[in-house]
Amino acid sequence: MNQFFKIGVLFLLIAIYPCVVFAQGGGVPPPNPPAPVPIGGIELLLMAGGALGLKKIISSRKKK
Repeated sequence: MNQFFKIGVLFLLIAIYPCVVFAQGGGVPPPNPPAPVPIGGIELLLMAGGALGLKKIISSRKKK
């Protein structure tokens, strides 16, 4: 009896789940995306710090 219950539940999930997933509406389309933000001073400092860190890692590996 327990095996038939598991098979029945599995069948219901397989049969009903796709209907529920495909039956959902698309909704309202998103509004126009905002204009891209230009790269500022903080981002430039972060990129410079990352480049210096990468340079240190590469130079320390070359010494070994």
